Amino acid sequence: MAITNRFFVQSTIALLFVGFLALIGIVGTTFWLAERAQIYFAQVIEARDTRGAAVELRNAMQTAESSQRGFLFTGNEIYLAPYDAAKMLAQRQLDALNRMLAPYGGTNVAIQRLTTIITDKFTEIDQTIALKRERRDAEALALVRTNRGKALTDEANVFFSGIIRAADDRLTVGVGEQQANAAWLRLFSSVGGIIIVAVVGGAAYTVLRYTRELGEARDEVSMLNSGLEERVRDRTADVARANQEIQRFAYIVTHDLRAPLVNIMGFTRELEGGIESVRTLIDRSEGGGNDPIDPVLQQARIAATEDMPEAIGFIRSSTKKMDKLINAILTLSREGQRTLRPERLDLKTVVLASATAVQHQLSQADGEINLHLDIPPIVNDRLSLEQIIGNLLDNAIKYRSKDRPLRIDVRADISPDDRVSIEIADNGRGISSGDIERVFELFRRAGAQDTPGEGIGLAYVQTVLRNLGGEIAVTSALDVGTTFRVVLPRTLDVSGSSPA
Repeated sequence: MAITNRFFVQSTIALLFVGFLALIGIVGTTFWLAERAQIYFAQVIEARDTRGAAVELRNAMQTAESSQRGFLFTGNEIYLAPYDAAKMLAQRQLDALNRMLAPYGGTNVAIQRLTTIITDKFTEIDQTIALKRERRDAEALALVRTNRGKALTDEANVFFSGIIRAADDRLTVGVGEQQANAAWLRLFSSVGGIIIVAVVGGAAYTVLRYTRELGEARDEVSMLNSGLEERVRDRTADVARANQEIQRFAYIVTHDLRAPLVNIMGFTRELEGGIESVRTLIDRSEGGGNDPIDPVLQQARIAATEDMPEAIGFIRSSTKKMDKLINAILTLSREGQRTLRPERLDLKTVVLASATAVQHQLSQADGEINLHLDIPPIVNDRLSLEQIIGNLLDNAIKYRSKDRPLRIDVRADISPDDRVSIEIADNGRGISSGDIERVFELFRRAGAQDTPGEGIGLAYVQTVLRNLGGEIAVTSALDVGTTFRVVLPRTLDVSGSSPA
């Protein structure tokens, strides 16, 4: 069955809508899983710190008891050398435990009891040390033989074991949640990728089939109406224009739509790498290590605080680009134009924004942009102007001369017929006279093909300018430079146009 134009438009829109939903699903799921990963990572760090504080407090008490025993047994003050440091460390770790466990309401009584135990234990140790220093050995020994100190230590160890066991349980749960996050992320990314690939394949098949049927229809019309030259020329021109639009549409669908997907999948793997680093950190923490300069711990922190957010940022950037491409395809498929939104604009601000966007490439070319834009505000469509200026600046940077630093001059003036004239002149490698006429043709590129590109930019600029009621011209000389002159109404009037 032949594909009608209505069926072609409806099926294309349906396919693109499905692809758009898949992208939204991937982005939303990625964002949600990333937020969950951040929450569980914070919980893991908190559990690790709680566990470390409990272990340090227990070690400090053991050190203090060892100092006490050594001093009581020998009377040598050297055994008390680590005592004061252990006592201070125990107080610090006890304060840290109080802070970290305070949010958990059920632990208040236990923490208060542990604080009492630690205080009583160090009070008992201080009393025995004081008695020994006063040579009241019998009284010191009698105090020790009450076994009160041992009972306090045993009770404290029960609390320590409980805290450590609870922290270990939280670490285990955190590891499990991170693994589940990674599994869900892989699943959603894979399913979304398959859907998008299927959409691209379906759209490409529809376009190719529709193009073939258009060609067959054109041949049939030529045979049936061979005597009607005027009608044949009109129909051929219509079909040629339709073919050009379809070819442009097919190019966008099969090529540009895949680029954001590649970024999504690539940086999803980056996110998984970050999760692996977190797992390594957790494994090492379970071993009791608490070295703040451990390179593995540093790597895990960097993964969670830098690499993963950066990867998510790239995912968002890619999906935004995909969204713009989808919207453009929808507009072309309806054979219409984007609805223009005139607004009062400062041309200098618009050009500065476009210049900022290419500043990195400009710096690499050791170039500069000089602006001469002292004209009153204009009323025009911001997005269209940004696309025009951005493409022309990018074109100047791309085709710069390697023999001299790049210089771009942007000028503007108001003509007597109330139109704005914008000139973008560069000192690049220029265009030969034989190529001047072809620079605005779709998929046609002039000069040496030593830079990446598909020959779309200037054709797109010309189309956008026509929508604004403007025009573009170019003058150039080889090895001297190129000047693009854009002329458009100072005040855009869309009252006579209809939305796409």
